[in-house]
Amino acid sequence: MDFSIPGPLAETLSHARAFLDEAVLPREHHFLTHEFYEIEPELSLLRAEVKRRGLWLPQAPKSLGGLGLSVLEHGLMSEVLGRTPYGHYLFGCQAPDAGNMELLHQFGTDAQKAQWLLPLTRGELRSCFSMTEPETPGSNPTELACRAVRTGDCFTITGRKWFTTAADGAAFAIVMAVTNPDATRHSRASQLIVPTSAEGFEIVRNIPVMGHPGQGWASHSEIAYRDVKVPIANLLGPEGAGFLLAQERLGPGRIHHCMRWIGICERAFELMCKRATSRRLDQGRPLSHKQFIQGYVAESRAAINAARLMVLEAAWKIDHAGFAAARVDISLIKFFVANVMMKVVDRAIQVHGALGLTTDTVLAHYYAHERGARIYDGPDEVHKAAAGRRILDGYANDGDA
Repeated sequence: MDFSIPGPLAETLSHARAFLDEAVLPREHHFLTHEFYEIEPELSLLRAEVKRRGLWLPQAPKSLGGLGLSVLEHGLMSEVLGRTPYGHYLFGCQAPDAGNMELLHQFGTDAQKAQWLLPLTRGELRSCFSMTEPETPGSNPTELACRAVRTGDCFTITGRKWFTTAADGAAFAIVMAVTNPDATRHSRASQLIVPTSAEGFEIVRNIPVMGHPGQGWASHSEIAYRDVKVPIANLLGPEGAGFLLAQERLGPGRIHHCMRWIGICERAFELMCKRATSRRLDQGRPLSHKQFIQGYVAESRAAINAARLMVLEAAWKIDHAGFAAARVDISLIKFFVANVMMKVVDRAIQVHGALGLTTDTVLAHYYAHERGARIYDGPDEVHKAAAGRRILDGYANDGDA
């Protein structure tokens, strides 16, 4: 088994890391202590520099101006970019825009691509994905309450969504709504493109997460759809295919999330080790001499390495056999890597002591804003149950049970 990274990709990863180290990490504390709209002009300049260096849209095909990386290759890029909360945004591969680009590229009409996809790939506008609802279980999108009723040449959308990431300032939403209530469970919903300027589209609030409501791209909104009318031409993909499209979007997206979490792990690990070796205790001896700390370091290193191999194997399987063949792998990495990340970040905070609770390091930001990793895109419990069921089905159907 060859673990080496091909030369051209290794060079791209090196350039991306160098850009973050030189241009982003020195400004990270400033970014973290200011609201999104205050720093957006600075972020725009950095995005322009990413484009100039030929690193824009690593996940997108070359026909859209991207690097055309495979799922596995972009997974490796996501690890590099995950070292800072702004990495993916600066490179144009941030959620939810990256997933929406995939949907529009794969299922959009020519008119939809011209109006929404191309400006999105150029970074001229932002988007959001509106699926989760406060009244229905987010882990089961077949139970949606939001309705889109077809009347004449329009759909009228009524319902409420929440945790719609980056809706604040977005130009359009891709909305999951029930269009065929009498159809089978997986054929009831459709996806519709809704301009945020449409009459009846209302951002009720930016939801406070761990006490902070966020702003702009770095926010999660509650949205009311009050009889919002959109033309039938705004239907994305076939009517009734909303669940299928959501699965197409979320599968590779989980790979990107998991590798971003590996990047967070590596950043937290690096900070932990530097703190342990520089912090002096009794008689001038460093904190790193304590066996507890050595245990933290060893356990964290082993867990990060294991998590990375699991994610890369899942990405390789998607590239070579498709999403369906990697379903168990995706469920396994989703809960496993999220838990590894939280343990590593928690240990890093512990090693920093009271300093780790402040905004003087990035650790408190990760602890607050990445706790949701064990909930969004399916909570741990759902992924464990799904993986366990599929694994056991294999034994039940092998003829020996």
